[in-house]
Amino acid sequence: MAGQGTPATALLTRRKIAHSTHPYDVSPDAPNYGALVAAALGVPPARVFKSLVTEVDGGLTVAVVPVSGELDLKALAAAVGGKRAAMADRTVAERATGYVRGGISPLGQRKRLPTVVDASALEHPTVYVSAGRRGLQLQLAPADLVALTGAVTAPIAAD
Repeated sequence: MAGQGTPATALLTRRKIAHSTHPYDVSPDAPNYGALVAAALGVPPARVFKSLVTEVDGGLTVAVVPVSGELDLKALAAAVGGKRAAMADRTVAERATGYVRGGISPLGQRKRLPTVVDASALEHPTVYVSAGRRGLQLQLAPADLVALTGAVTAPIAAD
C-alpha cells in the first residue's frame, strides 16, 4: 500500500520484523475510539493496544494498554520505579513522539521514551498498535514490540 510508510513501519522493515498493516476508518473524535478500531479490524479489543504518553516523576513514559481498559497510573509509576504518574499534555506528547494524538505509535518515536507494555499483551500471538498515523494499525508479535521499544511488561491496565 503506497504512501502508508511511517517511522514505525520503516523501523520494522529495516529490522526485518514480521508485521502487517491494517487500515481502518474511524473518526479520532468518536467515543470509544479503541473499541471502534477493534470492531473495524474484526479483532477482540483485548488484542488492540493504545499508546498513552504519561509523565512519571517529571519524565515522559509511554504506557501501552488494551483499548478495552484504562491505564492504572499507580501501577505504571510502580512499574518504572516512580512515585507519581499523570497523563502528559497532548502538545508535549506529540512533540516528544513526532506523532499526532490518535496516531501515536510505541515504535519509531522521535525520541525513544521509556515504555511499559501491559502484561496481557504476552497472552496473544500477535497484537495491534498504532502504525504512527490515524487510520493505520500494525500487527506484530508482542515479544517483538517489547524488544523494539526496550519495554518492561507489567500489569498496568485497569478494567
